[in-house]
Amino acid sequence: MELGSKIRKIRKSQNRSLDDIAKACGFTKSLLSKIENGKTVPPIGTLIKIAEALGTKVSVLLDDSDLHGTVHTTKAASLDKMVRTDKGYSFSAIAAERPEKLMQPFYFVARKGKAGKRTLSHVGQEFIYVLEGTMIYYVGDEAYTLNAGDSLYFDSFENHKYTPLTDEVKYLSVFCSDSKA
Repeated sequence: MELGSKIRKIRKSQNRSLDDIAKACGFTKSLLSKIENGKTVPPIGTLIKIAEALGTKVSVLLDDSDLHGTVHTTKAASLDKMVRTDKGYSFSAIAAERPEKLMQPFYFVARKGKAGKRTLSHVGQEFIYVLEGTMIYYVGDEAYTLNAGDSLYFDSFENHKYTPLTDEVKYLSVFCSDSKA
């Protein structure tokens, strides 16, 4: 199922309006409508807000499967499920098939000069691990230069953003919130 259709299905199953979810997320009804109709692919920060408003996790919005226990994700499967945003990066949910999990792991590919302009803030904690490339990751008032093999762990309610320094940066990001959704 497409991302927008999945969001619409969950919203309607909760008998909630576009306006209700948009207000809960802090953006316009028009933007939510464009997302639901597949006219725009939202950045991960927007997906996090939508998932929170719907009482679910981002990975549930990205995958219809329902596996419990161990989930094996191959590189090919991860690359096949890449979501390309118009914000200069692509991402793939890892182990999206398991709906009830404490962690939400993602694989990101960010491009220099196109990503990192928007500051994010959301509930929970976040872990970043750089696989390839170099970027500056800003958390609050601090700037951290991260190279391949470097990591960062922080409270994600703090404002955060990044700037790729190399043409492409590949990294893992794991979100975790207190939510039981």
